[in-house]
Amino acid sequence: MPINYSLRIPTGELKDYQGRYNFSAEANLEKYHQIGPNQGYLTTTQLHEICHWKSKRRSDLALKNPEPLVREITTFSFSAQCEESRLGSLTLLSGVQFPTASVILHFCVDQTYPILDFRAIWSLGIDQPSQYTFAFWNEYVEICRSVATAHNLSVRELDMALWQYSSENQNG
Repeated sequence: MPINYSLRIPTGELKDYQGRYNFSAEANLEKYHQIGPNQGYLTTTQLHEICHWKSKRRSDLALKNPEPLVREITTFSFSAQCEESRLGSLTLLSGVQFPTASVILHFCVDQTYPILDFRAIWSLGIDQPSQYTFAFWNEYVEICRSVATAHNLSVRELDMALWQYSSENQNG
C-alpha cells in the first residue's frame, strides 16, 4: 500500500530549516563517509559510535556484538545488491534497528539513503508506523529522494530540514 505524504514545511522554507539544523554532533560521523566501499566493514567501536549518535540510550547494546560478527554482517551489507538484504542484515546486530541501520547506510555506503527518524516522518506528514518494515523503508527512501530532487536539495539537506522543522513545530 503506497505511503501518502504531505510535506508540512512550506516549500520555500526548506533551506531555512536546513540552515538552522545543528549538525556539530554529526561531524564525527563524516569520517565514515564511504567507509563501506573503502574499508568494506565496520568495527565494533565504529558501530558503537554510530549507534551512540542515533540513540544514546541504546548504543551500549552495540558493544555486545563480537568483532567478527560486526565485520561479517557489515561486509555483507555494504556489498549486498539486494536492498532488503542490505538493510535487513544490519538489524541482526544488537542495538541496530531500522533507524540505526539507515544511519549506517547513509554515512557508510551512500548519502542518498535518508535517515529514518520519527521527526522526519512527521514533517513529511506520514503516519508513524507501529513497526518498521522493508516495504515502508523502501517507499520512504523513494519519497525522500523525490522530495529532495524536486527542491534541489541533497537527501541529507532534506533530512536536516525535516528534523529541524519537527524540532521546532511538533508537540509531544
